[in-house]
Amino acid sequence: MNYLFTSESVSEGHPDKVADQISDAILDNFLALDAQSHVACETMVTTGQVVVAGEVSSEKYVDIQRVVRKTIAEIGYTKSAYKFEAESCGILTALHEQSADIARGVDGQGTENVGEQGAGDQGMMFGYASDETENYMPLTLDLAHTLVYTLARVRKEGKEMLYLRPDSKSQVTMEYSVTGEPLRIDTIVLSTQHDEDVTQEQIKEDVRRILLPRVATRDARYAELLSGDFKLLVNPTGNFVIGGPHGDTGLTGRKIIVDTYGGRGAHGGGAFSGKDPSKVDRSAAYAARWIAKNMVAAGVAKEVLVQISYAIGVAKPVSVCVNTYGTAKVQMSDGEIAQKVNEMFDLRPQAIIDALKLKQPMYVESARYGHMGRTNEVVTKRFIDENGQVFEREVELFTWEKLDRVAEIRTKFGL
Repeated sequence: MNYLFTSESVSEGHPDKVADQISDAILDNFLALDAQSHVACETMVTTGQVVVAGEVSSEKYVDIQRVVRKTIAEIGYTKSAYKFEAESCGILTALHEQSADIARGVDGQGTENVGEQGAGDQGMMFGYASDETENYMPLTLDLAHTLVYTLARVRKEGKEMLYLRPDSKSQVTMEYSVTGEPLRIDTIVLSTQHDEDVTQEQIKEDVRRILLPRVATRDARYAELLSGDFKLLVNPTGNFVIGGPHGDTGLTGRKIIVDTYGGRGAHGGGAFSGKDPSKVDRSAAYAARWIAKNMVAAGVAKEVLVQISYAIGVAKPVSVCVNTYGTAKVQMSDGEIAQKVNEMFDLRPQAIIDALKLKQPMYVESARYGHMGRTNEVVTKRFIDENGQVFEREVELFTWEKLDRVAEIRTKFGL
C-alpha cells in the first residue's frame, strides 16, 4: 500500500534559526581569529532582546554585540515594526571559559587518551543518504528547504510580494509507493509572516503565481511534481503578522530535524550550531553524512544510515553501525559493510577535523536551510578583527558534501 511522508523546513527568519545563526556567527568569528578556539555558544532571542551564553576558550577577543547585530541585520530584522530589530535590541552576554574537566579530555590529557584529542562528549551521531535526489537527500525535505529559501530570496530582492516579513515555514507531504518511490505531492503547507495591509487571498495567489513557478525552475523534477494536483495550505491560521522572536522565543538547537534529514534516517539528539568541531555532536555527524553520501554515490546501496558513537575524552569511536534498509547492492551484511567503513575512515575527532577542514570559519551558512545536502564551494567571507576592522577570508563550505571517496569505496567493495 502507498504511504505518505512529511518533512518541514523553516526560513532564516524563524526565531530558532535566528538563534542558530547568531551562535554560529560568533563561532565563525572566533575561528577566523584563532583556529584553536573552543566554543559552545547558546543563544536565546525574544521581543527586543538577545541573550548569549556558554563557554569559550580563545586567545582572541570578539566584539559579540557587533557580530550579533550584523547577523540580525543580514537576516532582515531591520524595522521597528517587527519588535525585534538589529540596531535597537538589547544584547546580554554571559560567556565564560570552557570547563577544565572537559578540556582535559579534548586536549588529550585524560587517562584513556594521553596525547590524543578525545571526543568532546559522549553520544551517538547519524548520517544519512539516499539516491532519491541528486544531492542524496530526502525529496520531501529538499523541496521544503527550497520553498522557504526561494521565498526569502523574493523578500530580499524587494521587487515582488513586498509585504513579506522574515519569518516563514514550509511543510511537504509526498505520496510514496510501497517500494519507496516518490510518486506525487499530496500537500504543501506554507506559512509566511506578512505586513498588516495584505489579504490572505493575495498571499495565496502570489504563492501560486510567483513562488511556486520560481521553485519549479530550480529543478526539472520539481517542475513535474508542482504541475500535478496537490493541496496547498497558505497561512492556515488566517493571519501571520506577529512573528519572529516577537511572536515566539527562539533557542539554539531546536530545529535539529530541519538541520539534518527531515525525519528520515535517525538523529542522535545533539544540536550543531554554536559548537566548534571538537564537539563530536557536530563533527562526527558531518563525518557520518560524508560516509553515507559517498557510499550511496559509489553504488554500495540505494539508502544508507551510518551511526558513530563516542565516549567523552576517548578518541576512537565506541561503535560504527551501518543500515542499508535492505537496499545493499553488494553481497555483504550490514555488519560486514560497517566493518569495511571502520577500516576505510579514520573517525577519531582530530582525523575528522583534518579530513573535512573543520577549523575554518565555515558554519553560519549551515545554520540556515539545512546542514546537509548543500553545495561544496569556496566563498569569500567577512569578519571583524580585535581592532574592529573588517577583513576578508576565503572559506570552503560544506566539505562533508564532497564525493571524494567514491573511487576508493568502489575498489574496496569490488564495484
